[in-house]
Amino acid sequence: MFIETPQPTGRILSSREVYTGPIFSVVKQTIDTPDGLRVTRDLIRHAQAVALLAITPDDRVLVNREYRVGVNREAFALPAGLINAGEDVLTAAARELTEETGFVPGALTEMCAVHSSEGMTDELVHLVLARIDPAETTAKHFDQDEFVQSALVPLDEVVAAVKAGQITSAQSVSALGYYLAFVRH
Repeated sequence: MFIETPQPTGRILSSREVYTGPIFSVVKQTIDTPDGLRVTRDLIRHAQAVALLAITPDDRVLVNREYRVGVNREAFALPAGLINAGEDVLTAAARELTEETGFVPGALTEMCAVHSSEGMTDELVHLVLARIDPAETTAKHFDQDEFVQSALVPLDEVVAAVKAGQITSAQSVSALGYYLAFVRH
C-alpha cells in the first residue's frame, strides 16, 4: 500500500535557530532525506493551533472577519487560535471560541488535524466541530492586538464563499470539507 505508517524520516545533520518571535521561530537545517538527498531548508517552528467549525442547529456557521498580515487585508475564516501551554485541544477550542466570538460551545468534537504547509512549517492545526446555540453568549476577550468581527452565515453561503475564493484559509476550507465529507449526512 502506497500510503503507510510510519513514514521514513530524514537525518538532521545540523539545525540552527536564525529567528525567534512571539509565535514562531525559524530554524535553518541540513538534512539527509530518506531518498538519499542532502538538502538545506528553513523550517518555521510554530505552536499547535485549533480551528473551529462552529455550527448552529439550523446550519449557520460562525465566520470571522479579521485583519491578517499574510494577505495584508481583512480575511474571512473560521474562529481559530493557538493552543496554550498545558491545554488540550478541546479546552483550547472552547477558550478560543469564547474569547474571539463570545459564543459558548456546546458539544465539541475533534474532527482531524492538518499541517498548514508541511514543506516549510511544523504547524499542526486541530479542526474541531463545535455545536453552538445562538442564544448562549458571553463577553468577548480579544488579545491586545486583535479585533474580530463575527457573524452566523448559512452553511450554503459559506460553501459558496469557498468556491468563489472569498474564504481561502487552509484550515477553514479543510474543516468545512471534512465536515461535509465525513460528518454531515
